[in-house]
Amino acid sequence: MQKPIILLNFTHAYEGMDFLRAMPCQWVDCTHLRGTQCYCDSEGERRLRALLAPYPPEGIHLIDSGDYHYVTKLWTDKIDHPFSLIVFDHHPDMQPPLFEGLLSCGCWVRTVLDTNPHVQKVCIVGATEKLKQETAGYDGRLVYFSEQTLRLREAWHVFSRLWLNEPVYISIDKDVLTPRQATTNWDQGSLSLGQLESFLRVILRHERVIGIDICGELPLCQPSSPSRQTANEQTDKELLEWLHSHLSGRKDG
Repeated sequence: MQKPIILLNFTHAYEGMDFLRAMPCQWVDCTHLRGTQCYCDSEGERRLRALLAPYPPEGIHLIDSGDYHYVTKLWTDKIDHPFSLIVFDHHPDMQPPLFEGLLSCGCWVRTVLDTNPHVQKVCIVGATEKLKQETAGYDGRLVYFSEQTLRLREAWHVFSRLWLNEPVYISIDKDVLTPRQATTNWDQGSLSLGQLESFLRVILRHERVIGIDICGELPLCQPSSPSRQTANEQTDKELLEWLHSHLSGRKDG
């Protein structure tokens, strides 16, 4: 799975991260797109799909701010066989669409469940209990490990026994992390980077991973202190280096 990292540059958030220049990244310029922030209209989706057309769902994808988390749907639309989706996110992204057919960062998981014939199960890790309770239906196809559940010691054992019968695609929104380790433009959870890596280690040990994407960057237009910018960059660097080291030598994807 050691393919070039596909980096989608919507907000210039990655441009100041010098460590990315030393990594095998394929930069995709999305800064000129309109109708794509938070909500993706039909023209924005058409142009975005055209930009992503040359790239497969396998490998690691960086998709900028959480405002663009819906891009995970576009990556998983490329998978042509049964799979499960594991989402690390402080929000379930299971809201009903504001308008029929309108893709957004708040409804994309529901849209995947409703429209993708290949997705067998969605597992959401780190969402708040309140937001979890606001979703209903999808019995057997939607599994939660809420923020409250993660505080229980048994959660690690339960998660390790969550055997899936098909390959998985992993999506990570950094808003699942504590603000000490990442600053995003959404409210955040309390997972540490070490805890996130522990969960990823379980998945990589037991499942065949198709691809991984990461969002939750802070757009450059958002005010932030230098210390927070440094923490964001350090978290990105550690997470990407950790993924590269644990994916090296694997034949899946």
